[in-house]
Amino acid sequence: MTAALQRRLETPEPRHSAERTDLHPELNRAHVRFIGVGKTYEGRQGPVAALQGIDLSIRRGEVFGIIGRSGAGKSSLIRTINRLERPTAGRVLIDQVDIGEFDEDRLVALRRRIGMIFQHFNLMSAKTVWQNVELPLKVAGVPKAQREAKVRELLELVGLQGKHAAYPAQLSGGQKQRVGIARALVHDPDILLCDEATSALDPETTQSILGLLREINARLGLTIVLITHEMAVIRDICDRVVVLEHGHIVEQGPVWEVFGDPQHEVSQTLLAPLQHALPQELQSRLQARPPSPEAAVVLRLQFTGSHTDEPDLAALFAALGGRVKLLQGGVERIQGHALGQLLLAVSGSSLDAARLQARAGQWAQRVEVLGHVV
Repeated sequence: MTAALQRRLETPEPRHSAERTDLHPELNRAHVRFIGVGKTYEGRQGPVAALQGIDLSIRRGEVFGIIGRSGAGKSSLIRTINRLERPTAGRVLIDQVDIGEFDEDRLVALRRRIGMIFQHFNLMSAKTVWQNVELPLKVAGVPKAQREAKVRELLELVGLQGKHAAYPAQLSGGQKQRVGIARALVHDPDILLCDEATSALDPETTQSILGLLREINARLGLTIVLITHEMAVIRDICDRVVVLEHGHIVEQGPVWEVFGDPQHEVSQTLLAPLQHALPQELQSRLQARPPSPEAAVVLRLQFTGSHTDEPDLAALFAALGGRVKLLQGGVERIQGHALGQLLLAVSGSSLDAARLQARAGQWAQRVEVLGHVV
């Protein structure tokens, strides 16, 4: 385990103790806490551990992402927050209250404070948009006038006021998810759980739903916890992220930090689609030694976000000398930090490969000499 990964996994909370917040007062502000949480299912060939020793705090009002491969324990973890899954070990605290011993009445009240939206919308096909949103309020015995005012308010919030009489079959995927979001908000929840909420949507619709979730987070102050396989979703909306593997936390931290410098193999694999891979055509031409005096040195520069300023390319190119070509790459900003990578070919410089690498290191956090090309 790298030192950086060790630092990310170290949390300020004392393991298996909810009482020692005098040592770490910031934990009193945690909206959701997992303390030594484990979950075991009975399988055909014996017990299967879905979660093991989860210690985690989710802050009030943040958008928190949970990622991992299939079977990593993401759904099991998020479902312990509303007690759809009961941990077999450890405790889950909401507002510093252990929900493990809640009776049925307290669970009903808890679940009204926690909204949930799903990948496949879970709408009732025989009911209109209005009726789908209104149903939880009718079940709760809310008077008609209050129901009508609430449904009208929520349909306006999600941009569906003109679709109140439509049926799910008449809606697009994005509109169906907006109905699901409105329905999840009927009881004015404190927490919104999103279980692969954008996985069934096309990229353009995904962006519109993410925009809506950001607006809801800002306007209502909700704590949003989401699980997804889409790394771009985490990048675009989340404040912090945790990476699960085989029921364990293998990495966690601010999104810019995990995305800019993933330490664990799982994180690196999951984030690989967002990275610019070395083009096969270039890779086939790379040589370890310069084949001729005119050969260019190929450098890969990585920007991990530890510097908030974008790289000064003019100064960088001037420092490398000679002729510098940008082969591919780019730099983006996540949470105010500059992240990305650049692939450069430098020819005609008075500096050898080692000195070019050292010089480029003044701008990038990591520099690698990939080889030489004509």
